[in-house]
Amino acid sequence: MKIISDIQELRSQLRGQNRASFVPTMGNLHEGHLSLMRLARQYGDPVVASIFVNRLQFGPGEDFDSYPRTMDADIAKLEKEGVYVLFAPHEKDLYPEPQEYRINPPQQLGDILEGEFRPGFFIGVCTVVMKLFSCVQPSVSIFGKKDYQQLMIIRRMVQQFALPMQIIPAETIRAEDGLALSSRNSYLSQIERTEAPQLKIALEALRQEILSLGASDPKQFLRLEQKAKDALIARGWKPDYIAIRQQKDLLIPSSTDNTHLVILAAAKLGKTRLIDNLEV
Repeated sequence: MKIISDIQELRSQLRGQNRASFVPTMGNLHEGHLSLMRLARQYGDPVVASIFVNRLQFGPGEDFDSYPRTMDADIAKLEKEGVYVLFAPHEKDLYPEPQEYRINPPQQLGDILEGEFRPGFFIGVCTVVMKLFSCVQPSVSIFGKKDYQQLMIIRRMVQQFALPMQIIPAETIRAEDGLALSSRNSYLSQIERTEAPQLKIALEALRQEILSLGASDPKQFLRLEQKAKDALIARGWKPDYIAIRQQKDLLIPSSTDNTHLVILAAAKLGKTRLIDNLEV
């Protein structure tokens, strides 16, 4: 595996590779990330991964400085998966000057849910992803469904800018007890890690209630959302949101189109903020 930090060197290395499959990450790789590498191999060749902790998507007081960085272990895992190139730029490589040009997703998609509780988050995500796409120029890129809103925003960005590539969604990878794998899970104490699967359990219970209603009465959804929040609060969680939305656009379900839904949630357990979702 070739490890490259310089953009021009990366482009030289990939010159003529018209079927590159790309997986962008922020490192601290776990089985969820590695499953993306395996999926990438099915859709293109060679497989290119990136590791870059993107300052632009972290807000004031968030965990940019403490975000886990495990480069040596990550390299060993990527080599085992047969990744061809690891693009691991330093900040000065990717942002040699202040990044004054930013990509701002539409408010109705970028300022809700995660965007409401993390202002500017998706501007930072879109900006760095667009820049990484420019560097790698892949034919496909893999994004996990765990970050459901991010996946939708990136897909729309690729479509609206007519980028010559395809975004492939990957199913969420979970631990045996149901907790969605995340780099931030390492922040959990032993007691919190035992409690953490309750987020998935709450979403499963909510999904069953939606199915029992036959998805026929969106007015009931607000009551069900609050019921799910209350159940977590009673266990010591601090939910930011639990929201039932349309899969196609993340809007509040209408009475005429509510057969393909998704439940999205974000909640703090101790100091750790976890996100998850379930399609209905």
